[in-house]
Amino acid sequence: MNKKIIEKKIVLKEKIQLILVLSVIGLIFLAGCVIPNPPENVSAKEIPKFASCTEIKNVFENSQNNYYGRMYDSLAVGAPMKATAEASSDSGSTPKYSETNIQVEGVDEADIVKTDGKYIYVISNKNLVIAEAYPAKEAKILSETDLGITPQEIFIQGNNILVFGQTYKEIREPKSLNNGTTQKEMIYPDYRNTSVAVIKILDATDKSSPEVKRTVEFEGSYLNSRKIEEQVYFVINSYPDYYGIENDEDIIPLYADSKKDGEFEEIAKCKNIGYLPPVNPQSFITIASISMNEFDSEIQKETVVGSAENLYASQENLYLAQTEYNYNYFPVVTEVVDAVKGMVTDTREFTSIHKFSLNKGKIDYLGVMKAPGTILNQFSMDEFDSHFRIATTTGHVSRSGGGSSNNIYVFGNDLKLKGQLEDLAPGEKIYSARFMGKKGYLVTFKKVDPLFVIDLSNPEKPEVLGKLKIPGYSDYLHPIDETHLIGIGKDTIEAEEGEFAWYQGVKIAVFDVTDIEHPKEMYKEIIGDRGTDSFALQDHKAFLYDKEKNLLVIPIQLAEISEEQKQAYENSEQQKWGPLYGEFTFQGAYVYNLSLENGFELQGRITHLDAENDSLKKSGYYYNGGGTEIKRSLFIGEVLYTISNNKILVNSLSDLSLIKE
Repeated sequence: MNKKIIEKKIVLKEKIQLILVLSVIGLIFLAGCVIPNPPENVSAKEIPKFASCTEIKNVFENSQNNYYGRMYDSLAVGAPMKATAEASSDSGSTPKYSETNIQVEGVDEADIVKTDGKYIYVISNKNLVIAEAYPAKEAKILSETDLGITPQEIFIQGNNILVFGQTYKEIREPKSLNNGTTQKEMIYPDYRNTSVAVIKILDATDKSSPEVKRTVEFEGSYLNSRKIEEQVYFVINSYPDYYGIENDEDIIPLYADSKKDGEFEEIAKCKNIGYLPPVNPQSFITIASISMNEFDSEIQKETVVGSAENLYASQENLYLAQTEYNYNYFPVVTEVVDAVKGMVTDTREFTSIHKFSLNKGKIDYLGVMKAPGTILNQFSMDEFDSHFRIATTTGHVSRSGGGSSNNIYVFGNDLKLKGQLEDLAPGEKIYSARFMGKKGYLVTFKKVDPLFVIDLSNPEKPEVLGKLKIPGYSDYLHPIDETHLIGIGKDTIEAEEGEFAWYQGVKIAVFDVTDIEHPKEMYKEIIGDRGTDSFALQDHKAFLYDKEKNLLVIPIQLAEISEEQKQAYENSEQQKWGPLYGEFTFQGAYVYNLSLENGFELQGRITHLDAENDSLKKSGYYYNGGGTEIKRSLFIGEVLYTISNNKILVNSLSDLSLIKE
């Protein structure tokens, strides 16, 4: 009898616990059913500042204790596209040449390869390589300069070269431990070696011997940059090691400038450090500018507490985007929350977009905008006619369907929301976006590829004009003209079961949006089988297109399935595990003649693989990072140049015959 009573009590207790847990879940989902209103957008003439070093340190510590919370209560607020270029008139016979594929006309983007129509500048391993490129028959390497860092990207301006890179070095004194020893003595290797972003400006008047004129170092990592005329604007992320610091001011990141004495010092005084509201600190951000025309020009910089993941810039403004999370938990019993946390995955993300004005190197903070959801990349953002447009995905895609939707938000010059278009393609996410004047184009994907054509002529009422559903998806959209787009991504086949698709080879397509209500796929080209890839899918700078020449060049890592393999696969049990992967057979540049009249016409392929790589090709396996991978291509006049870490090949555009290696 007692045993039955005990069993009834246990069952009753379990039912009560279950009801409590379900109630909490209900409250959480009730709160989560409506996207919580974000704080009002903030306009400010100045970035608000911290009052002390201690306040900065406390904000970082509190952020770790409440990672997803906002830090308002911790603060005592102090102070409130062009693709080609013509040579200059005094350059003699230097012809038209291609430039870096950029997003916004007049706003250059750093890259691993640059040309001025006469010379090619290449980042290769730890070296800066300068090659005389034109005339093609006289092409040769002029210099290889060891920069002493890991270079990442470059800009060129006349004879001057600016290099962004990274290195590791000890820039702070080792901390003392309680036993009198130091971390350096206790730990090997010395983890106090800090990531340092390095900027080097070189004078390459003598192309055979470029000279470093200035070196600037920032504690942290290089995020991104833009160049407008001679001014370069760049962003550095610095992640402080605030545990166990001996002095609160030690939390401030350091920098050094060879223009001064080259010694590391605090990048700013604590009272000059601002914060990007709402404050959920993960790092320091330094937004800075430097002139490429004057080696000794003052670096304009602003250091703030915040985080930055993506950057977009027009000719007048710079936008930094960061993701925030809001879990919407109610204060309930800890053990119940712990039980529920594992069951709730919807985090309700927001994107904060901080706007800065740019004026001849001067950087001024204008305020912050907030949009529900997360962005894909820089092409998710755009400025047009004093309005800022952003495309986001809210929620998360699952194979079972639902859980996500896609949106466009339009903000005015006053940073206030003017218009919105929400709940596009439920259950899918954005794979690519492109804004072109008064229209926007979105590619979402889960099982098939919808291309949305969006009218943005009325900022207060963006609307879908038309859409096209086809197999595959585009990772990058590139304009041909006002009514035609190139898309590059992957071909797909729908899964027999489940709401998803299997990706296949690389797909390039031309979309005709002349009839905006009925967009259509004019042409398509499928390259390779499952496993085929291209750098252009992740990096638009690897994509070369010129409308006047009808020229399209993309790097391809080719995977192919033989007929024998196909037959064996079709007669095996492997089919239930998904499509077959191809084996590696080629890496190099695919060169197309692309016209609206004839579509894609393959002119040929160029590879930097040679006899030494035969065993690699025969093995069927290929690993990224080899020195023979073609990563970039460019043209000067009627000559095509393909660039890898190991070499530059010079080919005629007319028939792709080799001119020089």
